[in-house]
Amino acid sequence: MITFFSEQHALHDPAWEMFRGNRVACLENPSRAQFVRDQLVANGHVLLEPDTDSGPVLAQVHSARYLAFLQAAWGDWLALDPANAGMQPFPSVWPVRTLRSDVEPLNFTARLGLYSMDNGSPLVAGTWVAAKAGADAAASAAAFLGRGARGVFCASRPPGHHAGADFMGGYCFLNNAAVAAQALRNRGCARVAVLDVDYHHGNGTQSIFYARDDVLFVSLHGDPRTEYPFYLGHADETGDGAGAGFNLNLPLAAGTPAVVWFEALAQACERIARFGGDALVVSLGLDTFAGDPIASFSLQSDDYFRLGERLAGLGLPTVFVLEGGYAAAELGVNAVRVIEGFENG
Repeated sequence: MITFFSEQHALHDPAWEMFRGNRVACLENPSRAQFVRDQLVANGHVLLEPDTDSGPVLAQVHSARYLAFLQAAWGDWLALDPANAGMQPFPSVWPVRTLRSDVEPLNFTARLGLYSMDNGSPLVAGTWVAAKAGADAAASAAAFLGRGARGVFCASRPPGHHAGADFMGGYCFLNNAAVAAQALRNRGCARVAVLDVDYHHGNGTQSIFYARDDVLFVSLHGDPRTEYPFYLGHADETGDGAGAGFNLNLPLAAGTPAVVWFEALAQACERIARFGGDALVVSLGLDTFAGDPIASFSLQSDDYFRLGERLAGLGLPTVFVLEGGYAAAELGVNAVRVIEGFENG
């Protein structure tokens, strides 16, 4: 399978993140994509550099002021004090209920809070370039699919599915799955389905398409009552306005065994089949693996081959977009298993 991969992902390399109030080494780091790249090359898959500018699609998926902030953020941080070059900025205040979000503050930390859903998405000098390269990969995959490919993989990072129209969160800055879906719509697909199989609910993708009937969003994930992102991903969230009935959440309890997970996948696939879409975008989170350090499902590597086969059975041109998965050494193996299962299906 053709894979879009950019070495620019490595420019986003945070030294640390905040976890339960403590400063820890960042789990979302360049080794993740390198493990995937190495396994793809070892198994004979062709890697291409992204060749499509995602800028026009980003403007459809994200708000103008958010994109402007994100692109300028590191420069603004340095403008406060050149010594900030050796520091990572984190938000410390957020516009929660009763506070205004329509007026952009002048204070940098306040702006960072305005555009962040958490303090788990560390910014560094290369964040914008790396995130934009990932979005370009998603747009490139959509273009490649439009030329008749059956499946295309984006081995990109940072991930994207927690990023909403005007906020970052959960290691995510630009929503690559949403970019792929919108790019496919722009290229003539009347209807596009997005399937999110990450352990953590794709709250950003849901929110971007929640009031639309041309993009179906389906997600199976850890129950948000106990799992990040906590505030979205419940079963009663089914869409709004024109999008009513075009959002399906299948939350699963922590510790869910593979047999139950695949039952939920079957339900997801049945809904996608009824939708009658022209293409499929898969938010391929691999943190459902039994060895993942921040998740608690129990899939094994062979299960990912089975996942690929099941998705192939939908018979839709498919873009796979890498999301989470933090058992880094196994990440490449599991990604390749999905791809080869799809090609075998």
